[in-house]
Amino acid sequence: MDRRHLILGGTALGAAWLAGCRSDESEPSPSPSTSPSATPSPSPTSAAPRPIEPRVEGTIATGLNVPWAIVFLSDGTALVTQRDEGSIVRVTADGDVTKVGDVPGVAPGGEGGLQGLAVAPGDESALYAYLTSEEDNRVVRLEFDGERLGRAEPILTGLRKAFNHQGGALTFDRAGHLFVAVGDAADPGTAQDRDPLNGKILRIDTQGRPVDGNPFGNEVWSYGHRNVEGLAWDGSGRLWASEFGDKSADEVNRIVKGGNYGWPDVEGRGGGEGVRQPLATWDVAEASPAGIAISGDRAFVAALRGQRLWQVPLDGGEPRAFLTQEHGRLRSVAVAPDGSLWLGTSNTDGRATPRRGDDRLLRVAISA
Repeated sequence: MDRRHLILGGTALGAAWLAGCRSDESEPSPSPSTSPSATPSPSPTSAAPRPIEPRVEGTIATGLNVPWAIVFLSDGTALVTQRDEGSIVRVTADGDVTKVGDVPGVAPGGEGGLQGLAVAPGDESALYAYLTSEEDNRVVRLEFDGERLGRAEPILTGLRKAFNHQGGALTFDRAGHLFVAVGDAADPGTAQDRDPLNGKILRIDTQGRPVDGNPFGNEVWSYGHRNVEGLAWDGSGRLWASEFGDKSADEVNRIVKGGNYGWPDVEGRGGGEGVRQPLATWDVAEASPAGIAISGDRAFVAALRGQRLWQVPLDGGEPRAFLTQEHGRLRSVAVAPDGSLWLGTSNTDGRATPRRGDDRLLRVAISA
């Protein structure tokens, strides 16, 4: 049987949860003996550019359900996935919210549900979504006529699931290849094994097949990942990922072909020759980094447990935190056509007390 179609049964799922792996989005603070400094740690490169002061200009939309991913269409409107409802809504810059459809087969639970969303370059007739089903995590292609969802077709199935560590981020490169972040499904040992697809970032085509030139002859592009929930490209075509650590360090990494990012042998920096080093790390109490968006030479990372927006210079310098504990848990972030950020809260995900109007999309100005 093709390994992409192997299914993790309910018994294994329960065992992974009972094993006591950290829930990435809610966890007691690590002990002083295992926790690094609370100050974010950048790579020792060139001097940092002057930081921009992100500021909330207003609320775009309210009453959303765990907005997990934000993708902009060519007309300037955004499609937003709602994790636990398993639906996609269309949001205009004026705040009009219209449901475009429910995604069939979504079985929310723990940190799973309807997660990542992507649109292939130059083709908005199909959407690509990452979801948790009753059997597995999977990628599906959704017909889209510009107004409503149509037929759903699974293109990559059998990705093991667990209560947490689902991964879920999606992004296309300029050539139309789809990158898929798959969590380790609370089984750290899979991350260093380059054959199973969990604990990896994958590169596939729009049919779900490995792309010619992948480093290991399968779908795997990079490995040694624990739980990546954010992927974004910079203007130079470099791919960056935000990643949940376990008890000591969350990370932002530059993703390269064939790269080993260390998990479970190392969190944060270290691990010896052959292990890629992160651009920035945080104490897990200050981050739990979910979505990532890039504008110019800066990445903006939405933090769940840390309840703040991190600004990370991509070419060196100290990350800085903004909006700390002002809007609760922050999950989704994207650069809008006008250059602002759209920032989604995550206070209805069962790990916080929702505020009035939650969950919300906020417009954040990032221009100097």
